[in-house]
Amino acid sequence: MIAITNSQFFNEDLLIQGQTIFIEDGKIKRISNEVVPEGYKIIDAAGDYVSPGFIDLQIYGSGGNLFSAYPTADTLKQMDEDLMTKGTTGFLACVATNSPEIVYQCLDAAKAYRNQANGFLGLHLEGPYINPKRRGAHIEKYIYKATLDEVKHLLDYADGTVKMMTIAAELQDEEVINYLVDQGIVLSLGHSDADFKQAMDAYNNGFKTTTHLFNAMPSIHHRAPNLPVAAMNHPTAMASIIADGCHVDFEVLKMTYKAMKDRLFLITDAVTACGIGPYQHELRGDKFVTTDGTLSGSNITLLEAVQNCINHCDIPLVEALKLASKNPALLMGILSKKGALDVGNDADLVFLSPELQLKKVFVKGLHI
Repeated sequence: MIAITNSQFFNEDLLIQGQTIFIEDGKIKRISNEVVPEGYKIIDAAGDYVSPGFIDLQIYGSGGNLFSAYPTADTLKQMDEDLMTKGTTGFLACVATNSPEIVYQCLDAAKAYRNQANGFLGLHLEGPYINPKRRGAHIEKYIYKATLDEVKHLLDYADGTVKMMTIAAELQDEEVINYLVDQGIVLSLGHSDADFKQAMDAYNNGFKTTTHLFNAMPSIHHRAPNLPVAAMNHPTAMASIIADGCHVDFEVLKMTYKAMKDRLFLITDAVTACGIGPYQHELRGDKFVTTDGTLSGSNITLLEAVQNCINHCDIPLVEALKLASKNPALLMGILSKKGALDVGNDADLVFLSPELQLKKVFVKGLHI
């Protein structure tokens, strides 16, 4: 049993000070100003901010091997352990458009690792059912249209490990989309050339979110509204965004936050250096590119994304923290377990100094 004292944390927009967070059996038991009873290990936060652990719904690698190049349970374990030390206590391992062999090896790895997982929440399949016109760094020969039989086989084999899929809705049959929605897959509109009507129809028919807003989609045009405009104007559609200053300019992120607020969330879309397989990434400056120079991934952590939102986009601290915790948890339907400092939730916590430097990480009440 743990009692965290002398912390600062936010309950919605209200800064709470002077209360103690009580943790039992890896969960938040209560938050109160009572005297700590005997039997609790007291951890003095010494005025640090305490935030829910961060949740990254799109990341390809961390701490070493790229997942798609080394699609094993060991790679997922490596990602899990490395991300926890950086404050990311929940993540979806992302699989880009690839050969069926690699995709199914990733499914095997996810099934093998899930029972040992700490932060690993499942897989995000970014492709292959995307629009080749907006493929970005994805490999064109692996892109194709889905069939219902194939999707059924894929999800049956995945056995619940696939949680999110990025799809170009304008190219897929209605029966495929309806099946995926019925199976509880979080559908994300991305790598898409959808116009405004096509995007709005997708959001109205089961697509809950948008993959790395502004990247791999048409640019906003004032006489021809399209996917980004639909994402910002739709009442419920969410969107991920990469706050590294390379994928999206900070002024655009600032504008987008004002339009979307709680419908926006941060991802890293981070990769690791890799010199084998179809996706080879090399670090150039602050970003990763493929061998032909195409932008292919970020080199930031979610904490750095939060810092960028505060330092470059005028987003208040509490709101920036929600972009990396509460909002992605809400999208994935896990807010009753993660993403908020609520009684009954997993005690996945990060301690941040007043300068927003990472001080401590707890996963289910255990200090990492």
